Amino acid sequence: MIIETERLYLREMTENDFDALNKVLSDQSIMQHYPYVFDRTRVKNWISRNMGRYRIFGFGLWAVCLKETGEMIGDCGLTMQIIDGEIKPEIGYHIRAGKQRKGYATEAAAAVRDWTFTNTPFNMIYSYMKHTNVPSYKTAMACGFRQVSEFEDDVNEITKVFAISRDEWINLKSGLSK
Repeated sequence: MIIETERLYLREMTENDFDALNKVLSDQSIMQHYPYVFDRTRVKNWISRNMGRYRIFGFGLWAVCLKETGEMIGDCGLTMQIIDGEIKPEIGYHIRAGKQRKGYATEAAAAVRDWTFTNTPFNMIYSYMKHTNVPSYKTAMACGFRQVSEFEDDVNEITKVFAISRDEWINLKSGLSK
């Protein structure tokens, strides 16, 4: 399965993506809002977990690749996450340093949002992050998500939760959003 955008394509990760993904998940600056920086074992497990998600759910975090070169620059996709005690569909994204602030996360997340509402029965999609992760919630807002809650937890101290409903997405796609 491949999702295409103007500049990107998203595809299932494979074990061959280890080196490219390791550059992303082992980078302290990128993972500063995550509970930890990944070591080699965690990166291998991340890829393996997503390959399992593809088999079980038909989705997971996908490799984000530049159309022009085929280079993998991060991951973005849909996973089932526990958000404030409930299991919810969540869009997550990580883009490699040097490729950030070019709109790639927004482009990939919007494509995953569209894929989700087109291919799943979910009526609400979420994105959540540590309250200090301003770039992440700006990406969510750029994709039409709005903040729906905030809660305290042991991992992030305060977690912000953003969401978009199917109806909001339909209005956004038809140009009816405010």
